[in-house]
Amino acid sequence: MGLMDMMFWPFSFMFSGAMFIFGLIALIFWIWMLIDCAKRRFRNNVEKIIWIVAFVLLGIIGALVYLIVIRMYNPSGLFKR
Repeated sequence: MGLMDMMFWPFSFMFSGAMFIFGLIALIFWIWMLIDCAKRRFRNNVEKIIWIVAFVLLGIIGALVYLIVIRMYNPSGLFKR
């Protein structure tokens, strides 16, 4: 172990910890949006199935799109205007 390795190990430890916390928050957000989608009453079940498939395939990106499109922009669902 060189001198440089000994000097920077606390920073790599903090970075790893920060990435772990960020990943945990992202997982909790994804699960929260998935539960919201499963509980939400849509006009038909096709919309709900499409959103759940988007969550599974796109992960956190799908959850963010759901948050913007459904929860913020149109709280009653895509087909209800």
